[in-house]
Amino acid sequence: MPKIKTHRGAAKRFSLTKSGKVKRSKAYKSHILTKKSTKRKRNLRKTGYASSANEAVVKKLIPYK
Repeated sequence: MPKIKTHRGAAKRFSLTKSGKVKRSKAYKSHILTKKSTKRKRNLRKTGYASSANEAVVKKLIPYK
């Protein structure tokens, strides 16, 4: 059987934790940062986790990670 190709865009955006959760970074942190408060920007640094609805889809895209 052929191997499944990893979706390179997804591989750069998501990683898996030991427990199998999908780790992701928060959005809205790239530009127009002057109007965002320091508190908001600080909270955007924290890691987020993919919702259970999207988790299965992302895991198919990154099978060997």
